Amino acid sequence: MRPIIIIASIIVILILGKFFIWDKKDSNNNTAPGAEKSAGNAKAGRPLSVLTEIVKMDESDNYVFSSGTLAPNEEVEIRSELSGRLIKLTIKEGMYVQKGQLIAKIKDDDIRAQLKKISIEEQLAAQIEARQKKLLEINAISKEEYEISANKVSTLNADKELLQVQLAKTELRAPFSGKIGLKNISEGAYISPTTSIVTLVQTNPIKIDFSVPERYLSNVKIGQEVVFEIDGINEKFHSRIIAIDPKIDENLRTLKVRAQTGNPNGKLFPGMFVKINLNLGSNKSIMIPSETIIPVMEGKKVFVKKDGVAKEIMIITGLRNEKYVQVLSGLNVGDTLITSALMNLKNGAHVSAR
Repeated sequence: MRPIIIIASIIVILILGKFFIWDKKDSNNNTAPGAEKSAGNAKAGRPLSVLTEIVKMDESDNYVFSSGTLAPNEEVEIRSELSGRLIKLTIKEGMYVQKGQLIAKIKDDDIRAQLKKISIEEQLAAQIEARQKKLLEINAISKEEYEISANKVSTLNADKELLQVQLAKTELRAPFSGKIGLKNISEGAYISPTTSIVTLVQTNPIKIDFSVPERYLSNVKIGQEVVFEIDGINEKFHSRIIAIDPKIDENLRTLKVRAQTGNPNGKLFPGMFVKINLNLGSNKSIMIPSETIIPVMEGKKVFVKKDGVAKEIMIITGLRNEKYVQVLSGLNVGDTLITSALMNLKNGAHVSAR
């Protein structure tokens, strides 16, 4: 009796499973592919909605944005031409000195002693030359004897001038007006021509060194205004181009340019990083939003809408400003430029403008 009850229970379970589980799964499997297929077809058949704008000529100022570095107008390391003991250092770190002001003094006792000796010898030789000149006038001595004494006077005079030059070299003076940097030695040190005593820097005016691409060579002129900014200073500074490098950098294909500006308040320091804004003048050209340009391996591309289809166009760009980029070739006036959904676009995709 018991086995019959077990068999009957299994049969009931199988019947219930057929109605409540397997039939539901089959129903789901039969309807899902159809729904997905219809949804995919709907998605594939609907054009992608995009924003567009008409390409046109724009007359505006063209700018070159670059980075540069501030450089001192003049800078030199103060070194001695002679070796000797430093007996005086008349400057303080960071102080301003005038051109010709004494900076350091080297011990000169030996040179002064030699100069004193030469002066005495020169005085004696001059007296002898004067006596022999009188003797020559009465033919008491030969002309050769007189010339020997006169030559000795000239030789001693030359030696005296040489010592005076050596004495002048013991005083180190500022070659131009500027600020003293950090001292490298102290009084009492023994120095040589290879010893750097201190650095003298002139920062008013101050120079700005930067580079521009070589294709803008014809647009850069001496005297042209350059505007630059510095991080941390909420102010725009104006300068003028004073020099252009006569050669192009072979590796970077850029042109080195130097500008100059006043720095009376000392806000600008050599070595500061600056952002350059160089105005190359105004002209008519095609300008498009910078965000519409897509960098690719072959260069740069944009998408235009033509006959309801997105078309990929390779372009060559030129100058740029904060928002727009100049297009030198690839686009024509009247083209419909696609400005949105660029990451979802493919060449030949159906699009509709909104």
